[in-house]
Amino acid sequence: MSVKPRKAIDQMPEYHPPLAGRTALRLDFNENTFAPSPKVLERVRSLTAESFTIYPEREPVERKLAAHLGLQPNQVLLTNAVDEAIHLVTFTFLNEGDEAVVAVPSFFMYDVNVLAMGAKLNRIQADETLAFPYERFLAAITEKTKLVILCSPNNPTGTTITREQIRTIANAAPQAAVLVDEAYFHFFGETILDELASLPNVIVARTFSKAYGLANLRIGALLASAEMITHLRKAASPYNVNGVALAALEASLEDDIYIEWYAEQIKHGMRKMAAGLDELGIPHYPSHANFILMRIGPRHKQLVADARAHGVLLRDRSSDPGLQGCVRITIGPNDHVERGLAALKLAIHAMNWTPEEAGLSKGTSGDEHEYE
Repeated sequence: MSVKPRKAIDQMPEYHPPLAGRTALRLDFNENTFAPSPKVLERVRSLTAESFTIYPEREPVERKLAAHLGLQPNQVLLTNAVDEAIHLVTFTFLNEGDEAVVAVPSFFMYDVNVLAMGAKLNRIQADETLAFPYERFLAAITEKTKLVILCSPNNPTGTTITREQIRTIANAAPQAAVLVDEAYFHFFGETILDELASLPNVIVARTFSKAYGLANLRIGALLASAEMITHLRKAASPYNVNGVALAALEASLEDDIYIEWYAEQIKHGMRKMAAGLDELGIPHYPSHANFILMRIGPRHKQLVADARAHGVLLRDRSSDPGLQGCVRITIGPNDHVERGLAALKLAIHAMNWTPEEAGLSKGTSGDEHEYE
């Protein structure tokens, strides 16, 4: 006999991020491709030997983040990145047999965590435009729905959900927790955070892996009403965020100028990359994040391999529902954008690729690309 896991764990899918050998330019995982604020490095270098022997205290940094966001301290829970944030939400609010609703394609860790709870996941497929399927999503909410997941801007498409749509969905499911994943907020600029008082079932997730450049330290946050955070805090380990990450976040919060600069770099890079893709005839979708999704067609794997040979990593998203033949490229500062475009040009020309291979016409998602 052998030890068996719970049925839900045995049957759930496993996430395998292709991280091995990432020594080229990292345009594959939507990270900050440059650096965190210089204040982060200063703070980390100032840590004493004794500080590594002490259990981390989350609450002082939660108070600072709350003040930074205009919230109360009891509305903030720091997490081990958004991965743990998603886990805490599903663990706290889903019972076996409950239902959750998510629009796809989206972040695969939603699937992993919902299914691990033994809950049913209703996936609402976007159409060929990849826009959020609002009407069908709203219609999928029933009295059995106990968790609604909204990702805006969405990964891996870059599409968004309007504040009005989020408000309507939250009000349509008062019995459900509504997780609004705003991981890419700093590149989009629109949030539902200021409406938490009137939307008591909404939980906002933020990460410090993207604009803040702290991906390696694994730190994120859940932001909600005091009542919702009380429930979530019970499910969280008291030492879930390490002390180095806490010190780095504290330093980052003292440098808004750097975050604003980096976000502007990305917005400029989005426009430049979009123009370059148009010049190459590569169909792509409007995005409000720090990446652009391209449709290459059957030779998507070859493009990724050839770009890697030219020193640039891309992410093949062809296995995602509705994204057959799609490849995603992360946007960094100007130099990284130029290197990414150069690698794309070399790969495309070496492949003798033509726009007809994508199965779509140039500018599939419209002639005007909103990279602002």
